[in-house]
Amino acid sequence: MNHKSDVRRRVFANLRKVAFPDSRFHFDFGEFIADFQNREDATRRLVAHPFYRQASTLFITPDNCLEELRHRALLDGKTVLMTTYSIKRGFWLLDPAEIPEEMYLYAATLDGMERMGRPISLTEIRERPRTDFMVTGTGAINEAGIRFGKGHGYFDAEWGMLYRIGNIDVNTPSAALVHDCQVLEEELHPEVFDTVSDVIFTPTRTIEVDAPHKPTVGIVWQLLDQQMYDTIPPLQELCRMEALGTI
Repeated sequence: MNHKSDVRRRVFANLRKVAFPDSRFHFDFGEFIADFQNREDATRRLVAHPFYRQASTLFITPDNCLEELRHRALLDGKTVLMTTYSIKRGFWLLDPAEIPEEMYLYAATLDGMERMGRPISLTEIRERPRTDFMVTGTGAINEAGIRFGKGHGYFDAEWGMLYRIGNIDVNTPSAALVHDCQVLEEELHPEVFDTVSDVIFTPTRTIEVDAPHKPTVGIVWQLLDQQMYDTIPPLQELCRMEALGTI
């Protein structure tokens, strides 16, 4: 068993005690990022933080534990950029000015976002205002902000794509919202493309990270899983943009 798999195995055993099952995947944490008990306390910590308060556009991953945050962001008049599950239908934009307020809660769900929001290409994102704050759930994370997700690398790919088109840079703050049992004190070993969080929000703690590593490699094509490329349209779009020299 490799380093990342061992970490996930240990954390997932504890997470099962406090997590809510997913309607599609039950407790298979390799397929989804779970919502968990007292998550609303972690969300309150996040929305009180300057990173959130100062942000106009947030990227929020389609994780179960972030549904409340997506709803809160719309209520607060913030634009939400997100992806569909597994990024298979790309990036979507939730603009509170384009959605009836009574539909904000529905728009924050994975089903509702595709009915109330609109798809947006990397080319279009490149022309929009920059993203101010990146928020994700994760599988495991240590107090140095090194995070191991489900094992598919979606958030790393999302960061890499947005970085490559200039929508974010190394100064763009990134946060993880997790249960306390997912936070480890031990050393973890990131790879060159792994994202590191600036701050971690749990139901009981806000953990600020000193000088987190932000990957600048974009998408490392030679290391990219072929199935990801074949099933994620924005990766194909980015490859075309790089081939044409438009970025």
